Amino acid sequence: MKWVTREKAKVDRIACPWLITRFVDPKAEFLYVPKERVNDVAKREGAIPFDAPGIELTHYKEGGDERVSFDAIIRKYKLGDAALLDLAEIVRTADAGSVPHPRPEGAGLEAAALGFRAIAKDDHDNIRLQFPLYDALYAYCKWRVEQGGKLEHAA
Repeated sequence: MKWVTREKAKVDRIACPWLITRFVDPKAEFLYVPKERVNDVAKREGAIPFDAPGIELTHYKEGGDERVSFDAIIRKYKLGDAALLDLAEIVRTADAGSVPHPRPEGAGLEAAALGFRAIAKDDHDNIRLQFPLYDALYAYCKWRVEQGGKLEHAA
């Protein structure tokens, strides 16, 4: 399936393709286009749009708190993996305007995302560069869940 979003990806527009390929659509193809072309390209290509204004899989409010597109995909596809939900908190902290309980890892993720965007040739290269980071963060979140959410490191 094809998926389409805005170009010049930072956090959510890389986190979502990682989430989609790992948990929803392993053969996904991603199109990055100017913001104003997302809906037109989605219709023309039969692609699922995400992280763009006025569509289903984008930022939304839940209980007054901002959720990001990563959350919208988790909700739509009913993904309940505890480590994935833990990772969603980090992505939300890095991408949302304001989060009531920010995760300290979010600042590092945002900094890394900005750095990767600066060195990547294009959005597809950015995906290639950042997917291992998300694999590692997911492994970290699995470890956190196994430890009962504790931040202490194993000795």
